[in-house]
Amino acid sequence: MRDFRIAPSLLSADFACLGQEVRDVIAAGADIIHFDVMDNHYVPNLTVGPLVCEAIRPHTTAPIDVHLMVKPVDSLVPMFAKAGADIITFHPEASEHIDRTLGLIKESGCKAGLVFNPGTSLSYLDHVMDKIDMVLIMSVNPGFGGQSFIPHALEKVAAARQRIDEYTAKHGGEIWLEVDGGVKVDNIAAVAAAGADTFVAGSAIYGQPDYQAVIAAMRAELAKVA
Repeated sequence: MRDFRIAPSLLSADFACLGQEVRDVIAAGADIIHFDVMDNHYVPNLTVGPLVCEAIRPHTTAPIDVHLMVKPVDSLVPMFAKAGADIITFHPEASEHIDRTLGLIKESGCKAGLVFNPGTSLSYLDHVMDKIDMVLIMSVNPGFGGQSFIPHALEKVAAARQRIDEYTAKHGGEIWLEVDGGVKVDNIAAVAAAGADTFVAGSAIYGQPDYQAVIAAMRAELAKVA
């Protein structure tokens, strides 16, 4: 049995009271805080930086999962590590040297991961699995919250699951498989069945009046997946 983790995305939270939003969603049963960083360069949007990560850190002991949609990447890694990130993921296209960036994240004391857009090949994993703690599959094109799930992302999730299982069977360790984009109560079971164990949900949680009810409904759906 896989352990399932729910990671609400702060991109859809009320930015006027982020600390309270973090506390509320963890109290409602979430496992991880997903922190989307966009630079209006790699993606067409501008969100938050290390100072905001540092500001929410005292509000929870839950892991903060920082997703860097930025280019270049390396200069921001130590800043987010110092700000309290536990996991830092980035897009391989945004790094000049993927292996070096993964190493920098690990040296900074964080878990490291690669993020794959709908059109990005999983072949970037071929020579760096030894430095990976998380694979994040985007089920929308990055840049904006509230988008609809792209169905063929399930095929990529299944392919990533196969790669992870083959690697860990041979070498041991644990690599999480996260999915981000349009995940909600109606499709979370299908995403889990394809192989995911960690689920980013933004508007599906923060867009609802009762966070606990939504997270409980998601867990009920996940319980149906063997």
